[in-house]
Amino acid sequence: MQKIASSLGEVNPNLLPIKLYVAGGAALHLRTGSRVTADIDAVFSQRVLINDDLQVSYRDADGRARVLYFDRNYNDTLGLMHENAYLDSERVDLPGMDSKILEVRVLSPVDLAVSKLARFSDQDREDIEVLARHRLIDAKSLRERAEQALGGHVGNVKPVRLSINLACKLVEALQR
Repeated sequence: MQKIASSLGEVNPNLLPIKLYVAGGAALHLRTGSRVTADIDAVFSQRVLINDDLQVSYRDADGRARVLYFDRNYNDTLGLMHENAYLDSERVDLPGMDSKILEVRVLSPVDLAVSKLARFSDQDREDIEVLARHRLIDAKSLRERAEQALGGHVGNVKPVRLSINLACKLVEALQR
């Protein structure tokens, strides 16, 4: 994140802070400590020009070499997202990060779960399970938020409705 912030140093101060809305596995990790991810799925509050080499090498808890990169191909318009997801996101203070330049925000747990419903891959199901096990989401809130989100989308919603039903049953079963 510091590499991103440093590339914003010459931005007009009236445009700051630039907000970075984190989704996907990185958001799940920030919320629960679960799931190591190789990429950061995120969007900016404004159009920005950033370097291509936004990646960091590090060693994980087991000593394995890892690389974390900013996914420049992430696109929040191709899945299910509630219209207020970014408004309802929560600020995350990261060590060494100047939030006056780059304000890192993470999707709320329910919006993170909703963002998983259109694709609903095995990994997406597992992520929803993690949120449910941590008691960060419940079936009723997930269904309400997902149904609201569907109102702002075009295309074939039948598969997404099926995913909503399956995800809500999964969450209910985990919280009994």
